[in-house]
Amino acid sequence: MNRKRKVLIGCGVLTALILFGGLAYGWRMYNAVEDTVSLMYEQVEEVKPLYVSKDPEVKQATSAPAPERLANRESVTILALGVDERAGDRGRSDTMIVLSINPVKETMLMFNIPRDTRTEIIGRGKADKINHAYAFGGVEMSLATVEHFLDFPIDYYVKVNMDGFAHLVDLFGGVEVNNDFAFQLDGQSFAAGQLSLNGTDALAYSRMRMDDPRGDLGRNTRQRQIIQALLQDAMQLSTVTKLDQLLHTAGEYVRTNASFQEMRNFAMGYRNALRSSRSEEINGEGRKIGGVWYYIVDDQERTRIHELLKAQL
Repeated sequence: MNRKRKVLIGCGVLTALILFGGLAYGWRMYNAVEDTVSLMYEQVEEVKPLYVSKDPEVKQATSAPAPERLANRESVTILALGVDERAGDRGRSDTMIVLSINPVKETMLMFNIPRDTRTEIIGRGKADKINHAYAFGGVEMSLATVEHFLDFPIDYYVKVNMDGFAHLVDLFGGVEVNNDFAFQLDGQSFAAGQLSLNGTDALAYSRMRMDDPRGDLGRNTRQRQIIQALLQDAMQLSTVTKLDQLLHTAGEYVRTNASFQEMRNFAMGYRNALRSSRSEEINGEGRKIGGVWYYIVDDQERTRIHELLKAQL
């Protein structure tokens, strides 16, 4: 896989979150949004049966179908997948971000699942890297594996095969981030402190990991920075003068199991929750097993993340 496609995998998920959280806000102004959502929509009932948590409290709180809970403005959970699909190659979900959004508390919990996380791949009967689930079984296997790993149901997913991230950032007029430390990448310099990034800069900023002492975890943090910044811009969608181009990008590269009505309900009831986001990290350690490098997350850490998700209910 060439470098360009690796970059797009890592950043494409940003588009999915913006479109899920932002495009819906413009539905009253633009009838074209409904047509775009129709192109993005993928039936999921046949793909993912309702997951039942082993935790009685979670089981009870999530027993109603997701559209019903969304209409009632209850907490919902979204899995965003950044994938690289080509002819004859399904690709892998090298970016996996979970968001749990509570409109009553007006809070959003967000965390990456490290791509090398070792866990049981549901439907394969063996442990492997979690990002391989998509390569083996597409959205169905990814959802089932993530739900098992978290012991928590995923209500919605957004999937992106992205070739226009830089253009998207430019449509929003760039993005502001606070960079923790100075670094260089391919001759491009990023100073420490507040930065204004255009689309090309945002791509590079989001993909750097080799010179980060935290590796993939550092890259994940930078991705979440950009997500949070762009979501704030998305809530001011009326300021975007090229919405038709944004819609075109969405229809071509984004797929989701959220219908137009569900996005409409999300727009009406969940907007304020996106203003107060909490970013978490799944802690673990790198280890080689059978000559393969994995990210090992112990049971205690999985329980901690599960409890954070439960608190969002």
